[in-house]
Amino acid sequence: MDKALYIAMTGAKHNMMAQANHANNMANVNTTGFRADFAQARSMGVYYGDGQPTRAYALTESPATDFESGPINATGRDLDVAINGNGFFAVQSNDGSEGYTRAGDFQLDANGILRTGSGLPVLGNNGPIALPPIEKIAIGADGTLSIVAQGEGPETLVAIDRLKLVQPDLATLEKFPDGLFRDLNQAILPADATVQVSAGALEGSNVNAVDSFTDILTLSRQYEMQIKLMKTVEQNSESSSSLLRMS
Repeated sequence: MDKALYIAMTGAKHNMMAQANHANNMANVNTTGFRADFAQARSMGVYYGDGQPTRAYALTESPATDFESGPINATGRDLDVAINGNGFFAVQSNDGSEGYTRAGDFQLDANGILRTGSGLPVLGNNGPIALPPIEKIAIGADGTLSIVAQGEGPETLVAIDRLKLVQPDLATLEKFPDGLFRDLNQAILPADATVQVSAGALEGSNVNAVDSFTDILTLSRQYEMQIKLMKTVEQNSESSSSLLRMS
């Protein structure tokens, strides 16, 4: 009976963990450039000492990220940028390391630093991109930033920097707790000139809200089933104890 109880207990625990995974996906259904996380479950044997495993438990994993592109939505805003096809923007994370994101909702702070919507500095050819006071900015298909300085006319448009665009090997790319991607083999990836962008547009989340909601309902029912099994094991154990006392 304890075998069934152990399986049910671990199953309920990891159903809750999978629920957290899908709930996070649902919470980011409208987040710019968000990539959904997969979740899967499998049976694992419990090994202790020599011999064959005598117990099994359920294990829920998040083995990979869904790298399918999200929808591209036109915004008309000069600092909104979407990547066409594969590739990532390079940004500086809060700990100073380099990370990668698909979120191109950029903005200029009071000091002229180009930042993501979440406040992280956007990287260019020589580190974080800093711009002087400007009248207008244009972002080319290759990520080149051209500006008209404040007080100047449109004929003075000049290229000042270029977004650092990278194209990592998705097999070695992992999402970290801060939401940024990093390559497990290289701390810093080289810029890739083949990555193209579209200005005045943003990439939406690739989360399928209907699928995620269905998965959440399924996991909820599975959790209830595990709890019922635990209750059944308890009842069987009480019945067994009662029979032993009678004998």
